[in-house]
Amino acid sequence: ISTPRIGDILQKLAPFLKMYGEYVKNFDNAMELVKTWTERSPLFKFIIQDIQKEKVCGNLTLQHHMLEPVQRIPRYEMLLKDYLRKLPQDSLDWKDAEKSLEIISTAASHSNSAIRKMENLKKLLEIYEMLGEEEDIVNPSNELIKEGQILKLAARNTSAQERYLFL
Repeated sequence: ISTPRIGDILQKLAPFLKMYGEYVKNFDNAMELVKTWTERSPLFKFIIQDIQKEKVCGNLTLQHHMLEPVQRIPRYEMLLKDYLRKLPQDSLDWKDAEKSLEIISTAASHSNSAIRKMENLKKLLEIYEMLGEEEDIVNPSNELIKEGQILKLAARNTSAQERYLFL
């Protein structure tokens, strides 16, 4: 009789999740370096663009490929949660799978934080481009709080002017 298990295997692989943690910690810096060198070096930009055109890259940018490892841990977490929901509680794999989920969830919280930061920087970059690239707002310490239409009331008269605000 075969009793398939994955919880014990994932626990054995858990120490390797620390590599993902290191990758996630350095992710913002790596993205910034790619951006900087793409702007500074036409040769670097050309080489990256040339590589991205290759079929093996699947029409994705280097930045998209760099994001893959950051997203992998949350995927493991979702799969393990689903596995535990479907696994009978008296299964031999229950305790190991639960322990694995605990380890992976810790790693995922760090990964999710990096994803949120990256999405925030991406939105700031879009706003920066919309504003004609005059005011450099793309900075990890900046955060978009809210955006939307507002009415600006003139002090002298009661006329209102529509504006779009980024806070």
